[in-house]
Amino acid sequence: MKISVLGTGMVGRAVAARLDELGHEVAIGTRNPEQTLSRTEPDAMGTPAFTPWQRANSGVELLSYSEAGAHGEVVINATNGANSLAALEATGGRNLAGKVLIDIALALDFSEGMPPKLLIASDDSLAEQIQRTYPEARVVKTLNTIFCDVMVNPSRVPGAHNVFVAGNDESAKTTAKSILNEFGWPSEATLDLGGIEVARSVELYMPLYFTLHGVLGTFDFNIAMVRTS
Repeated sequence: MKISVLGTGMVGRAVAARLDELGHEVAIGTRNPEQTLSRTEPDAMGTPAFTPWQRANSGVELLSYSEAGAHGEVVINATNGANSLAALEATGGRNLAGKVLIDIALALDFSEGMPPKLLIASDDSLAEQIQRTYPEARVVKTLNTIFCDVMVNPSRVPGAHNVFVAGNDESAKTTAKSILNEFGWPSEATLDLGGIEVARSVELYMPLYFTLHGVLGTFDFNIAMVRTS
């Protein structure tokens, strides 16, 4: 498929590189490609400059948000969640209409350090805001409960563990599940939680997620759902 990944940070890079490796026609979107390529210092999260990464991943094309939106049959939002709506506005509603829009972003505030605060809580979620703003897009929330390296390679965490999906459109969720399966997530590991409003529950997991990181000293962990038969 033609897949566009919005966001050039570590999450966007991990997802784009894996999709390219799997044989998809991948573009990665940014607000200003020339500016992105001109940076030589790490970003605010400590991710190294983009240019060396692109040299190592030459099959991934760097485009503006709007160009990436036009390119992708599937669009993956891997931007900083605090800026996701602005990034999607730059991508353009016309470029998102009718398309599967996989939202893996997190609306977090790191201004006071770790663990971050939630920018959206309790009665709403970023995924719901995206769906309301772009009603013709078919939004699926997934992968946001997992570190980017585990997203694209679940075998980093031993044993059986789970990934969640939420969205209103069943065929869009089928597409998302297919990509998850390509990443290495077995079908039985994918739990469909229901409609897009359920995205708030997985987004609310973040304070615990970052607390667990502080306790465990690693991001290589995940949730495993265990129940009686």
